Amino acid sequence: MKLTIDLNTEEVKILQRRGKKNILTLREQVEDIIRRSCINTKTTTPASAKCDDKLVEIFSRQKRRKKKKKKR
Repeated sequence: MKLTIDLNTEEVKILQRRGKKNILTLREQVEDIIRRSCINTKTTTPASAKCDDKLVEIFSRQKRRKKKKKKR
């Protein structure tokens, strides 16, 4: 399966540095982050839990969730 994602240059630089450190290509690094993110979502964690991995946090949906409006 092919998937296209848009990343800004800063994110690509971070991924490349991290891939170099882990001896992975850029593609392998992104695959690893996505795989680990999928594994992490299988377990239920409180919304307030902090992620120790900045790149997983970048791709996380938690920041993008809309806050529910309080009913008056």
